[in-house]
Amino acid sequence: MLIGLGLGPGDSELLTLKAVRILREADAVFVPGRLAQNLVAPYRNAKILDFPMTDDEAYIGECMSRNADRIAEAALRGTAVLALIGDPNFFSTFTRLCDAVKERYPQVECRTEPGISSITAFASVAGISLNEGFQVTDRGEPQSRILLKVRNPRDVAKKLREEGYGMFILVERMYLPDMRIYKNDDLPETCDYMSVLFAGR
Repeated sequence: MLIGLGLGPGDSELLTLKAVRILREADAVFVPGRLAQNLVAPYRNAKILDFPMTDDEAYIGECMSRNADRIAEAALRGTAVLALIGDPNFFSTFTRLCDAVKERYPQVECRTEPGISSITAFASVAGISLNEGFQVTDRGEPQSRILLKVRNPRDVAKKLREEGYGMFILVERMYLPDMRIYKNDDLPETCDYMSVLFAGR
């Protein structure tokens, strides 16, 4: 098992209780640099892996393969954790590492545990409230949309299909005991106010 673990925006007091528990229970912990290593140090010793900040795709691929080999050795024996600043699902190194692990070691299961993302942390530090729709991008053309408080998901998905979106995932009452996850044609006619709809092109 390989877990991508979010450490939050860099403040040691913004680690989640779940992150601390996973760090303590893991068989091996890896990090992409000193900042992440310092955050996990009170709970675990962590090995630093080399994730270069470069546009050289060939070199990045070599590093991902090398890191996949190192981390899979632990993931095949038990639970390996890659602990990263921010959230492992937002523009994250973990996504690329997971692809490399799955290609070379398909028997290794990968999953993530969220951390406080730079987006929500930024709003707090900047002293602003994000009460209306906004766009987050790495300067590229957005390929997905996330809609909150969707009460009529089937109708919303129908309109989004006309805009070129074809994949839909609805999470209703996330992390609550009665959480439900719906995909594509299984979207319900109506749902709870506490729902999030993902639309991908």
